[in-house]
Amino acid sequence: MQSVPRSLPNILVTGTPGVGKSTICKMLSERTKFTWREVSKLAEEYNCLDEYDPEYQCPFLNEDKLLDVMEGMMLKGGNIVDYHGSEFFPERWFDGVFVIRTTNTTLYDRLKERGYSGKKLEDNIQCEIFETLLEEAQSSYKPEIVKELQNDTQEQLLTNIDTIVEWIERWKESNL
Repeated sequence: MQSVPRSLPNILVTGTPGVGKSTICKMLSERTKFTWREVSKLAEEYNCLDEYDPEYQCPFLNEDKLLDVMEGMMLKGGNIVDYHGSEFFPERWFDGVFVIRTTNTTLYDRLKERGYSGKKLEDNIQCEIFETLLEEAQSSYKPEIVKELQNDTQEQLLTNIDTIVEWIERWKESNL
């Protein structure tokens, strides 16, 4: 499918659960007026969830159905997509991919606070240690559009918002 020129970029904010993706997306959406697309909420709203995975205590995502739902939403641009995975989205959808990272100690504390335990907690910590989602993004998109952002403190959070807003402004200037 040929990509249509957009007047606003689409961005993907990805990373291990607990790194601060949703906080960044919410603040970014408020500041830019872009549409925040929480993939987990879209999957629920549009019935894109399959049977329940008892080991991870969550349903499986029907990726094909979700992509069909999102295709029309992504055409005009101005979307912030928030999800812990990146490889199944079409490359043409995104102009910028921001991989949010945090230290293992910070991540452990955040996930414990959310009630994560056992295999789900261990696997998410391992995912961050081994940079799984960073590597996934780097292998799924052109290297020049993938940016890694550290998000451990409130100061880093605010800097990350500024960094993405500045990136959006540069994108708009170069795509007039």
